[in-house]
Amino acid sequence: MMKVRTLIIDDEPLAREGVRMMLEDDPDISIIGECADGRQAVSEIRVQTPDLVFLDVQMPEMTGFDVLAEVGVELIPAVIFVTAYDKYALEAFEVHALDYLLKPFTRQRFVKALERAKASLRHTSSENISHRLAALLQDLKPGEKYLERVVIKEAGRLSFLSVEELDWVEAADTYVRLHVGGKSHLIRGTMGGLESRLDPTKFLRVHRSTIINVKRIKELHPLFHGEYVITLLDGTQLNSGRSYREKLRPLLENPF
Repeated sequence: MMKVRTLIIDDEPLAREGVRMMLEDDPDISIIGECADGRQAVSEIRVQTPDLVFLDVQMPEMTGFDVLAEVGVELIPAVIFVTAYDKYALEAFEVHALDYLLKPFTRQRFVKALERAKASLRHTSSENISHRLAALLQDLKPGEKYLERVVIKEAGRLSFLSVEELDWVEAADTYVRLHVGGKSHLIRGTMGGLESRLDPTKFLRVHRSTIINVKRIKELHPLFHGEYVITLLDGTQLNSGRSYREKLRPLLENPF
């Protein structure tokens, strides 16, 4: 078995050191990095594409769940959550067969979680693990209505934009750019955060940097390996990402 490329994500230096020390005893593990906050974690996961992530749930500004939503669970093969979370969340981890370490944890419990993760990587498809993560995020999401309008702050005034007017959305560093009828508006936020607030029957994330209003799609032109060129009603052309092809499948299978 090739070494499991592992990333440690925790805002507490001592916690990262503790995980690293226990991992160094395992010959199957290759530690590829450490992250001290969610934003760094998103970047490192995208660049390093680890096999296994030790992910702290309670981090300031961006939680472990925010990290998963921002990266896209399709890109994270296996996760061991490190948490001091409440009973409800722990039950959710167990229901979806996702392992966790409850702080403070013993070496024995750590080794058990690590062995389960390695077994999962050997015998479970990454698609299956992705489905578990997606289901977990859905279960832990607070019950709330989908976003109906967005507040736009421009030129010293506030205006309100109905989400129904959106054509598409693109990532812009720590902002998102909303495209509406040939104009664009920049608001602070993340793609994962916005995606979680939009109705998935009306908006699709087709790339890590792109969300599209389904009603604005005119054509889909297939490329290679499940990628598409998506043409909108106004002629805008956007590329979908390979890992997001499953989200386009309902559109392709709908005969009406």
